[in-house]
Amino acid sequence: MQHSQMQMQATPGMNRNPKNLPYDSDGKREWSEGLCDCCGSCGTCESPGACPFYRCITYAKNRSRREYLGAHNQPHPSGGDCCGCNCFLYCCVTSFTCLGWCLSISERTATRSRYNIKGNWCSSCMTVWCCLPCALTQESRELELEENALRKF
Repeated sequence: MQHSQMQMQATPGMNRNPKNLPYDSDGKREWSEGLCDCCGSCGTCESPGACPFYRCITYAKNRSRREYLGAHNQPHPSGGDCCGCNCFLYCCVTSFTCLGWCLSISERTATRSRYNIKGNWCSSCMTVWCCLPCALTQESRELELEENALRKF
């Protein structure tokens, strides 16, 4: 066990809590940015809020960034794939069934799991249902914090 701890400490950029937020007794923490803080990040906030198509792009970029971080422990080289299968899937599901928010719940849950953030399926559902653009921005900012921490190494 000591060997695996040493290996994790030696791996640069393993800090998934760059703001050093406190963890509760269950090992969970709050989001690094508040849900309503989305307006402070114009580059991200305007995209999902302006047009449903941009929500597809933001969803796809967030997902590819998270998956790339998980697989390579470094930021996605192009900042995330915006026009691929995930974007197409999200656009189709949203356009034909109006259920794109269901995909967002799954992605939000995966992001919460990666960063040990408090919440559950129900809280993700309510957040996405009530303010999808804010939820997408909050997820993007959480990813950005880890990416910025990794770039320092």
